[in-house]
Amino acid sequence: RQGFRVLAPDQRGYNRSSAPAAVSAYAITNLVRDVIALLDALDIPQVNLAGHDWGAAVAWHTALQHPDRVRRLAIANVPHPAVMRRFLRHSPRQMLKSWYIFFFQIPGLAEFLLEARDFNLAVRSLQRSGLPGTFAPDELERYRQSWKTAGGLRGMIHWYRAALRYPPPEPADPVLRMPVLILWGKRDIALHSAMAEASMAYCPQGRLVAFDDASHWVMRDRPAEVNRELSEHFGM
Repeated sequence: RQGFRVLAPDQRGYNRSSAPAAVSAYAITNLVRDVIALLDALDIPQVNLAGHDWGAAVAWHTALQHPDRVRRLAIANVPHPAVMRRFLRHSPRQMLKSWYIFFFQIPGLAEFLLEARDFNLAVRSLQRSGLPGTFAPDELERYRQSWKTAGGLRGMIHWYRAALRYPPPEPADPVLRMPVLILWGKRDIALHSAMAEASMAYCPQGRLVAFDDASHWVMRDRPAEVNRELSEHFGM
């Protein structure tokens, strides 16, 4: 209705996209190639790129590696890669919040526990990461069905494994010069909001919009405000 053409792909390992068995298939360089390949296949020279969570990580790296392909960038609740690296190395508080990343490195165990009893723990983890009402019961059931379609959670967990085993090379220039919008739910239980503020140092044309009463799932908790911010940012 706003006049945009929207592409919303299932990334590899998710829903109906393929889920390669090798951890290396989920290296961030491959995930960025997926984005560029999609744009090339549709003959799109430049795009307004938005991402949340792992999608945001891919969006950051796509903009860093292919700045000519990204007109404007919008990120929800994931910091700039350089900020993420720094906080994981030097912030005990963030290390504690990110405990699950290290748990996911154990082959097979994470899949077994999260998929047991019809993905009961995975559903509970989603609920715990949000606010009351962030996920409706019918939406959680759709998540269950999506995980089954994807053949379980292995592909999704491989994203975390690849992040540690196959980290991307640090860019020669970590500064993003296109306009960047960062949306952040400050009640994120996994990512400290200080990382959102620190990310602005890498975005000279950046703008941060924080929501005190939103969780990690900011676009679900504050959909009208997030949609308005995205429409204004991309419509400029």
